[in-house]
Amino acid sequence: MKDIPLSLYIHVPWCEKKCPYCDFNSHMAKAEVDELGYIHELLKDLDNDIEKYGEIITGRAIQTVFIGGGTPSLFSAASYQLLFDGLRTRLNFSSAVEVTLEANPGSSEAEKFSGFREAGINRLSIGVQSFNQNHLSALGRVHNSQEALNAAHYARQAGFDNINLDLMFGLPQQSLQQSLADVQQALDLSPTHLSCYQLTIEPNTLFHHNPPITPDDELLWDMQEQLQAELASKGYSQYEVSAYSKANRRCQHNLNYWQFGDYLGIGAGAHGKLTLENDEVSRAWKIKHPNTYIAREDKVGARETVTTQQLPFEFMMNALRLNNGFEIDTFTSRCKLNQQTIQPLLDKHQSEGLIEVGPNRIRPTHFGHNMLNSMLEDYLSLGE
Repeated sequence: MKDIPLSLYIHVPWCEKKCPYCDFNSHMAKAEVDELGYIHELLKDLDNDIEKYGEIITGRAIQTVFIGGGTPSLFSAASYQLLFDGLRTRLNFSSAVEVTLEANPGSSEAEKFSGFREAGINRLSIGVQSFNQNHLSALGRVHNSQEALNAAHYARQAGFDNINLDLMFGLPQQSLQQSLADVQQALDLSPTHLSCYQLTIEPNTLFHHNPPITPDDELLWDMQEQLQAELASKGYSQYEVSAYSKANRRCQHNLNYWQFGDYLGIGAGAHGKLTLENDEVSRAWKIKHPNTYIAREDKVGARETVTTQQLPFEFMMNALRLNNGFEIDTFTSRCKLNQQTIQPLLDKHQSEGLIEVGPNRIRPTHFGHNMLNSMLEDYLSLGE
């Protein structure tokens, strides 16, 4: 258990405005948020987890922290200083801990970047989505194109040398040239990491109830192929379906998810996964609605144990997203299962050209990445 990396996810559920494509647990801040009160509840949430799991948490160093939302940059730097002061009295942080905060490019948030850096945040993930004002408006974003351009500059001025920019493609009425123009503009800002993902219409969103006109499948394919080629030509290596990075700048927090590491989740709607002393894998998620989360002493919405039969699917659902796949040793150490458990499916997928099997590494082929859902259905059947 102690050889499995441990991360911490912190959820801040409020945002200035709910975007029409967003299906995350986010709530529009209709009044001033009691930041200090929420920080207090986050630490209480962590205390509850430590009381339940003890050494499983405190006996390991936290390798990464990710603060997501919502719009975490709505909170002040002073609130994050208070939060991290509390976290450091309770948890053991790795000396090389990666601490990411999701930030909105709006100027009011950008002014806080120096304070965030002083609080201990060393990586910013800036939700640009597009540099085209028409597309920002179509997406319901509250920042404008100039603020999107300014955000990376402000971050560097504040001392951040590890910056991710989020970009979307397949936007309403977007052309191939416009999608590539967004990529080129992002490259001109020299981020260390780019997340480029296709707009998808999710259930229970405004776009689902009133779908916009988006590019057809052929155009989407062209957008993806050409943006991948452009990023590769500029030294950004694709290491996951939508993640591209400069050398040694991969997002360590997300890698821990994709490699089936452990993670704590605190905050309204946060999910966590822990490997217990008996090698069982336990999942928990916290109460989603912020008002109920704040009011309740016990903030856990539900817990479940992942069965041995479900573990291969849980592992593959993440690991097969990685271009470089995974080591068999990682599968056996994280799932506490031997290779023979999945060997029939490895043989099947190799014969179908979906994966490449090396001495100790399994990696999806380009064709396999496109057929990921089909492979996962096979692993899902193991748990039935």
